Amino acid sequence: MGYSAFSILGHALTANKHWQAAVGTPDMRASYDVVIIGGGGHGLATAYYLAKEHGITNAAVLEAGWIGGGNTARNTTIVRSDYLLNSSFRLKDFALGLWADLSRDLNFNLMYEPRGYADLAHSDGELEHFTLRANAMRLGGADAQILTGDALQARLQELDLASPKRFPIAGALVQEAGGVVRHDAVAWGFARKASQAGIHVFQNCPVTGIEVRDGTLQAIETAKGRITCGKALISVAGASTQVAALAGLELPLNSINVQAFVTEPVKPALDTVVNYNAGLSYVSQTSKGEFVLGGATDGYSSFARRGSFERIEDVLARALQMFPFLSRLRLMRHWSGTADIPMDGNAILGPTPVAGLMINAGWGYAGFKATPAVGHQMAGLLATGKLPELLRPFALERFASGAEQDDAGAGPYPWLH
Repeated sequence: MGYSAFSILGHALTANKHWQAAVGTPDMRASYDVVIIGGGGHGLATAYYLAKEHGITNAAVLEAGWIGGGNTARNTTIVRSDYLLNSSFRLKDFALGLWADLSRDLNFNLMYEPRGYADLAHSDGELEHFTLRANAMRLGGADAQILTGDALQARLQELDLASPKRFPIAGALVQEAGGVVRHDAVAWGFARKASQAGIHVFQNCPVTGIEVRDGTLQAIETAKGRITCGKALISVAGASTQVAALAGLELPLNSINVQAFVTEPVKPALDTVVNYNAGLSYVSQTSKGEFVLGGATDGYSSFARRGSFERIEDVLARALQMFPFLSRLRLMRHWSGTADIPMDGNAILGPTPVAGLMINAGWGYAGFKATPAVGHQMAGLLATGKLPELLRPFALERFASGAEQDDAGAGPYPWLH
């Protein structure tokens, strides 16, 4: 089934009664070559690229809930690659390149909008650090600008640069290729294409056990039966420690709540994603007119998916420093997701001590932007058994060798990232 203007017109003439299901409901096999635990954006992207790039379709995706019901839909849809370390920049910039053509590849409108991402600096010292980051991005082949004064005001006309503030705005790093992508469309676009390729996608199918014998993966136990498999990938975001524990693995992760919320819709007023760094508050406006706001983690370990009023107050206070007109708007919806964050604040990607079992975890609140790149690279690992170059810096073994990837330079505490 392909989506086009002609198919929409044809279905409209038949009262939209004959649309096929986007994802099939297959019978579960007793054995698969590959099992992907987690039907979020990363897991489904991995399934899609397994079929597209490697011709592997004897694979299953196991989602405990429903497609698009986890962290893929519990974020603020931002994509960017403005990172200092080569390891982080290269992976995120590869993803940014994939986002541009992904709607065409998936035949599914992901609503990618490269509207620009502005990261605000609040002192001359911070602006100097941003300049270093911008230069590193340019050396890596990405576009980046440092804007100050009138140039920044012209780029962000609604930004309040005149009023006295506790944290004045010294300038900004702007990446014009950054922007937003519709999060639930990402999940359903990858799920639909993977299902069409013959990969089995199972919803409401939690994993209850991982069978390991002599250090080697044997089978996955699910609510719908036991599956033997040669390889498996754990890609379950905030539940990573819980699922990995089924295989006897202990991961250096903390699971922490992250909140976001939207205002009532108004006419277009902001065409850029803007991030306030003094305490963290980021703002963008959707195509429906709602302002999306988010900020730092709640700072304490939890699986509750419930946020605190203290964090809401912090985010709103900083948002009003940037855009005072937001004070006249009412909050309309609020949600929370569980972020799994390692000691250096960067992802854990690659093999585990259990032969045949791979891990994709530790993304904190940075995972959505990397979705297609992670799927592409993890598919390569599952298909060939070789760890791709882009994933090598994020291997689990880095914590034993002392090769941490600390983009923030904040130290070995997950709540600092």
